[in-house]
Amino acid sequence: MIGSYIKTARRNLLRNKLFSAINMVGLAISMSVGLLLIAFVLDLYSYDKFHQYGDRIYRITNVLTTNGDRGKFATTSLKTGKLIRQKVAGAKVTILRNDFTQDAHVGDKILPIKGFWADPSVFTIFTFPMLEGNPETALKDPYSIVLTETAAQKLFGNDDALGKVVRFDTLDYQVTGVIKDVPFFSHIHFEALVSLSTAEQLNRSNFDKWANTPSNFVYMLLPEQTDRASIQSELDAIAREESRIEANTKVQFELLPLYKIVVGENLRRSEGSGYVGPHMPPTVLWILGGLALVVILSACFNYTNLSMARAMRRFKEVGLRKAIGAGKSQVWQQFLVEAIMISLASLLLSFILFLILRPQLISLAPEMQRTVKLSLTPTMVITFIIFSVTVGGIAGLMPALFFSKVSAISALRNVSTVKVFKYATLRRALVVIQYTLTLIFITATAIGYVQYKNILAFDLGFNTENILNINMQGNKPDAFLKELREMPEVTALSRSLIITSVGNAWGGYMKYTDSRDSALVLTNHVDENYLALHDYKLIAGGNFKAHPTTTEAATEVIVNQQVLKRFNIGNNNPEKAIGKEVTFSSFHGTRRMTIIGVMKDFHYGKVDNLIEPVAFMAWTPDDRAIINAKIHPTDLLATRAKIESAWKKIDRVHPLQAKFYTQEIEDAYSEFSAMVKIIGFLSFLAISIASMGLFGMVAYTTETRLKEISIRKVMGASSGSLIYLLSRGFLVMLSVSALIALPVTYLFFEKMVLTRFPYHTPVQVTELFIGLLAVLLIAFLMIGSQTMKAAKSNPVDVLKGE
Repeated sequence: MIGSYIKTARRNLLRNKLFSAINMVGLAISMSVGLLLIAFVLDLYSYDKFHQYGDRIYRITNVLTTNGDRGKFATTSLKTGKLIRQKVAGAKVTILRNDFTQDAHVGDKILPIKGFWADPSVFTIFTFPMLEGNPETALKDPYSIVLTETAAQKLFGNDDALGKVVRFDTLDYQVTGVIKDVPFFSHIHFEALVSLSTAEQLNRSNFDKWANTPSNFVYMLLPEQTDRASIQSELDAIAREESRIEANTKVQFELLPLYKIVVGENLRRSEGSGYVGPHMPPTVLWILGGLALVVILSACFNYTNLSMARAMRRFKEVGLRKAIGAGKSQVWQQFLVEAIMISLASLLLSFILFLILRPQLISLAPEMQRTVKLSLTPTMVITFIIFSVTVGGIAGLMPALFFSKVSAISALRNVSTVKVFKYATLRRALVVIQYTLTLIFITATAIGYVQYKNILAFDLGFNTENILNINMQGNKPDAFLKELREMPEVTALSRSLIITSVGNAWGGYMKYTDSRDSALVLTNHVDENYLALHDYKLIAGGNFKAHPTTTEAATEVIVNQQVLKRFNIGNNNPEKAIGKEVTFSSFHGTRRMTIIGVMKDFHYGKVDNLIEPVAFMAWTPDDRAIINAKIHPTDLLATRAKIESAWKKIDRVHPLQAKFYTQEIEDAYSEFSAMVKIIGFLSFLAISIASMGLFGMVAYTTETRLKEISIRKVMGASSGSLIYLLSRGFLVMLSVSALIALPVTYLFFEKMVLTRFPYHTPVQVTELFIGLLAVLLIAFLMIGSQTMKAAKSNPVDVLKGE
């Protein structure tokens, strides 16, 4: 029976080459998007699956509430890990600290090494197979280091690394183990693990405090068959006990499963720490999945439309089948087999498209290259085949059910009598839905692109043109500043701790007169040249005068207007605020500071954040250095090359890390840019698929109405009136689609998407109608080519057989 279905399906497909080709190409294009999404999701859910006890490993999430400001952080204090180890029976704990980035000296070799400070239990919890050394004791003693296989080869070549010495700064570390390289699909990546006891010896002050949360990650391995709720209650008890010590601060702990670290809740970034490994919010996957589904459904609609448009040709076949005894199941199985055959044939073409599009998707954003590989695996191939069969089943379901219900007597009737709504046929309803979705895609792309360009050109409140930000990577800046000052192309120089307006954040809590009232204030440490170089607007007071040598000694502060507003300093009068004292607390400690200047509000964070209270403090040699170089715009690339040559004089190990401020801002919104590109690409696919479907529908309609057209021409109808007659129905459907799509897209952006951007520009009429004009132009080409052909046909050739 199945063989008969396949043979009949093959004959029908070959007999109707145009419609088969349209369906196959449409399904192939849409399925290639599905294949990319499947590969993307499978890669994301492959993370950390190589760990033997992965289903029982949890990371401790730190939920911090300070003066009503609540945030979830991936980092927590070292003390948290030690208390859990002491007080939670049966739970194994390991602590990682991610601020180990130093230069390794082995003989004449100097190579940068990145890794973690870790305690010995890391090898008990995680599966990092050790090639040399004892995993139980490798990280027990201070100044012990475990290298990955690649790192050991870089440092020692083919020599045995175990027992050798590596020098970092002025200290010697002994190699106590060599492990296999960390797999790509691990949220933890490193070249070396250094004993945590070493870090404790080198950083005695504030190192083990409850409030010192940046850079520390705590993981737990729960015993088998342990009630997670009971563990959570013990964590709550620890948090309550320790939170009593800290005023105005409440800490809670949550257990985050290892498999939900990469695809899970978006956690806030602790100051100075950042994230460990890649992260993808589930919302993004749902959005991408929804967009891919829309494109796939568009191709399925094509199949349904064309199958039911050809109903008159297939009715006699169905009637004959039923007359000789075929039941409903045999009829719908026949049509379902045809759809699945087309889908499987499309899979081959879609796989070729997948291979072409894969590198394009990976290169959309830098994060993408570090997150997914999209390599073929047996699981992926099986999933592709299941996906193809499913798409074929969806595409063929409606035609199969429709034809199976037709009786042998009614097989001579026209399918256009089947109604979905009172005045619309099923085929028209599907065309309207398809073009509505296509218009939403195109309009969303136009709006998104305009908004993205507006964000990049947004007035941040300071100047970013021709400013090159250079990361000193731990080097003292004085020698390099001297080199830069000798270059005539460099017109101004300054130093800062971080680069603002690109998502970086540093800060602490400020108090004014009320010791119980504190607020988070974002900060940057800058020198006396920073404000002038970036054209910040000082509206009262002056610049930094003192040159402190330590962070604790910096007592001058320049604040923005939001600080005055938050604490009502000087009745919100900038002139009266000069000379007022505030208290500032961070992990460096608490100090009294004097306001010496007030600057106009600017955007410290990204444009999707409201303007917040900001304070600038004096840069000191204790701080890491970002050099801000103002460059003459005549030949930026040549100047950058000169700066790179100067950099090699002071650091031959590390390559120059320098970006223009405008590029930094563009990179900060790379996710938004990637989303616009993806939606634009899907828009192109959606309109291509819809156009092919429209072409097929128009071709079939004109073919079935050739005799009517010929009679009208004999009766004196003009070519213009015939084109209007044939295209009127399609243009009405496109108009209905536009009336639905444009208001929906406008409301979606204004009420949902753009509400996240408080400083966005309103959606313009041109952005809404540019998509409609594109669709109408393509539709006119599709409809006009076929109707013109039909209108120019010779009535004699058509009617001579009548």
